[in-house]
Amino acid sequence: MMTLTDTHSHIYDEAFDADRDEAIARARSAGVKYMLLPAIDSDSHKALFATCRKYPEICLPMMGLHPTSVNDNMSWREELALVEDLLASPPTGRFYAIGEVGLDLHWSQEYLAEQTEAFEKQIELSIEYDLPLVIHTRDAWPEMLNILDKYKTKGIRGVMHSFSGSLDDYRAILSKGDFAFGIGGPVTYKKSPLPEVVADMDLSRILLETDCPYLPPVPFRGKRNESSYLTCICEKVAEAKGISTEKVAENTTANARRIFGF
Repeated sequence: MMTLTDTHSHIYDEAFDADRDEAIARARSAGVKYMLLPAIDSDSHKALFATCRKYPEICLPMMGLHPTSVNDNMSWREELALVEDLLASPPTGRFYAIGEVGLDLHWSQEYLAEQTEAFEKQIELSIEYDLPLVIHTRDAWPEMLNILDKYKTKGIRGVMHSFSGSLDDYRAILSKGDFAFGIGGPVTYKKSPLPEVVADMDLSRILLETDCPYLPPVPFRGKRNESSYLTCICEKVAEAKGISTEKVAENTTANARRIFGF
């Protein structure tokens, strides 16, 4: 059986409260051996930590403050301080990344200054703790590239989560640091340009992710996404690159091991 790694799974989300055990069992049956779980904010820490304690061999936690959790939040600096405290004393043994962090201007551009401050602080934490960043970018590519440019001489590294950019975006990110690119459900969508981009990406830079319960791949669009559907994404990446699904699984899991250190 192939060994797959879902590098971005919100399996601790309340969407799985009724059948989390079964969803994880389905993922295992599909060949998913590891799931990287991003943090969002303190509202979900309890569920994140509980899931990782129950499934320590498969569920690997990150720590960070999501950009949209900064928006309209008078306590976002307290949230950021909590991230710093938890990184210093991980309640689950260790964290595997600083994430998910970044910029999201889709809902509002009003909080760019606050999101930038939070993101830059977490970049500094990633350097301090030698942990990869898992970066969320939505409707903020120029702003993201400007921030990464400030840190490119400091050895930044990580993952561009749910990458849906162009080849120019891919190359621009690679000029800023040691980055890989999370490819998820959108690569399977009928009108997506991603397969053509993936075809030209170096396999050593590709990771697979579901972002479940969000962004389900074809043929599950309109339904709750889950980590077992990673096989659909693996198959589409293999098709785009003209190689076997086994080779994609093997290489993307090796990439994940290298980046996250598990």
